[in-house]
Amino acid sequence: MNKNILWHNAHITKELRVKRTGQKPCVLWFTGLSGSGKSTIANALEELLYHNQNFTYLLDGDNIRHGLNADLGFDANARVENIRRIGEVAKLFVESGQIVLTAFISPFASDREVVRALLEEGEFIEIFIDTALEVCESRDPKGLYKKARAGDIKEFTGIDSPYETPLQPELHITGDASIEATCAQILNYLRSNSYIK
Repeated sequence: MNKNILWHNAHITKELRVKRTGQKPCVLWFTGLSGSGKSTIANALEELLYHNQNFTYLLDGDNIRHGLNADLGFDANARVENIRRIGEVAKLFVESGQIVLTAFISPFASDREVVRALLEEGEFIEIFIDTALEVCESRDPKGLYKKARAGDIKEFTGIDSPYETPLQPELHITGDASIEATCAQILNYLRSNSYIK
């Protein structure tokens, strides 16, 4: 870190923003294989939170790759940097008092732990969407598994690159649960832990 760069303390603090929003900010970190349902569930949940008068923002893997991380490839180092940047952005949204929903494969436990470490205790909620590879591959909404099997995409998670299953996620959701049931489970967790009313 450059010693000539100093942190500027704003007059409006995180505590004041939290008081204004009336919710406990956090990151809902959806992780799972491509095609597991992360984005679909995150979108449905954000809509429910919006109608519950909550302040939210959804960060989606593909969308981030169109802008902030458009300069990154998919090699090992780029994947680490992709998640690091997302973690830093998610932290900023938490500082603003919002509930952040993120939908990223984020296959490596170490990368997910880096993001958890950026946040205060209780602000990182890991949600593992546990959908079997065969199911994800049968869905293949973007045709990526087909390309990976054909050798057109190298180091594709679940095919020739590993996915490290979360060992102690805050929420472990099986991929055969309906979107409605899944959202209800997450909302119940948020209410019972005083993130939302």
